[in-house]
Amino acid sequence: MLSLRYIVAATDFSDFSERVVQRAAYLAKQHQAELHLLHVVRPLDLYPGLTLAPDEFRHTDQDLLQAEQTRLDAMAESLVSRLGIRVRTATRLGRAHTEIAAYAQEVSADLVAAGVRGENTLMDLFLGSTVSRLLRVATCPVLIVRNPADGPYRQVLAAVDFSPVSAAVVAHALTLAGSAPVHTLHVLGSEVEQRLRRAKSDQVDITGWLAKLRSEAEKQLDALLVPIESSPAVVRLIQSGFPPAAICQCIEDKHADLVVLGRHGYGGGLQDWLLGSVSKDVALAATCDVLLISPGRQ
Repeated sequence: MLSLRYIVAATDFSDFSERVVQRAAYLAKQHQAELHLLHVVRPLDLYPGLTLAPDEFRHTDQDLLQAEQTRLDAMAESLVSRLGIRVRTATRLGRAHTEIAAYAQEVSADLVAAGVRGENTLMDLFLGSTVSRLLRVATCPVLIVRNPADGPYRQVLAAVDFSPVSAAVVAHALTLAGSAPVHTLHVLGSEVEQRLRRAKSDQVDITGWLAKLRSEAEKQLDALLVPIESSPAVVRLIQSGFPPAAICQCIEDKHADLVVLGRHGYGGGLQDWLLGSVSKDVALAATCDVLLISPGRQ
């Protein structure tokens, strides 16, 4: 099982980001990890229309950094008192996604927790919110927190595609699940339907072919789960359909409060950014928290 030593929680002090801090704090307590609370101040010179002199920009930014550091320290004291965890605080000046990724790398973070808001606007879909930009630059796993945290995760779903990152997806799912059940899901994707149509036109035995395809997927899933075969909490699932829709439906059916999957499609070109990958679609549509694992984290 993986070890979580350092967890970074990004906060903007909003009511919504309180969920991020609380979830990260619960995980820190569960894994005896050190929690880093990070707040990024956007420099005034990035706001259009302001006519302050350079010295005025600099002094105002520094005053704001100090004020926010005070708020962050108060938040840390409350968490230490209430949960008995180790907490460090930091403020940075710059663009949020860039500074969060840089800080996570600086402290060798095992996990970054961030919130997601406003993803349903056209501007956010095309330009990206802080979290969607963060997903393109962060190298460590990113936990997108949606729901309030009142304790450990209760039902975890690991979506695997048998790419090299799948082993890391299962490992992270087991780590964050603790004693909670983990459902490991593989979706026979939309390409199956296309191949079935071609097979039908050639008068091939579709039923037998589909059974063979499922059997091969079961073998791959069994092989993937060999290292954790002794865990009774792991359930194997294989379904057909459009992967993002099938994953989201499984979240609903299993009442999952966390889904873990590999991160694909971010920064993979204009087509991936505009049309979306499986991970991006699930991150936008899922009703639960989403943990995305970089292909490099195997």
